[in-house]
Amino acid sequence: MLVRDAMSTVVLTIGPAHTLRQAAALMSARRVGAAVVLDPDAGGPGILTERDILNSVGLGQSPDIERAQAHTTMDVVFAAPSWTLEEAARAMAHGGFRHLIVLDDDEPVGVVSVRDIIRCWAPARRPAAVS
Repeated sequence: MLVRDAMSTVVLTIGPAHTLRQAAALMSARRVGAAVVLDPDAGGPGILTERDILNSVGLGQSPDIERAQAHTTMDVVFAAPSWTLEEAARAMAHGGFRHLIVLDDDEPVGVVSVRDIIRCWAPARRPAAVS
């Protein structure tokens, strides 16, 4: 199975000036754990994850003041839609992260998460039989 089969094609994109509260609200509304940060001055997309927001709040920083730019990972490992899920899982395990931005022709076309991979690899949970 390939990344294109597992990835979410609804990509939440935000700007570097969004506050962490704004980013968290958008992520919560879309039910995603990461946002692609598009900063025209950065040279490519970055990623802001729920863990980045949690770490900031845990340090006592205000989510109303802190901006996405200060917490965005710009040194991102990107996946291609043609990668196998094994390649994506290996990249995540090696890098210690749970999300990969999927690029096609240098454009974000999706995000694949550990949860997406697990959904593909594990059989769907079936309701218990009623006796």
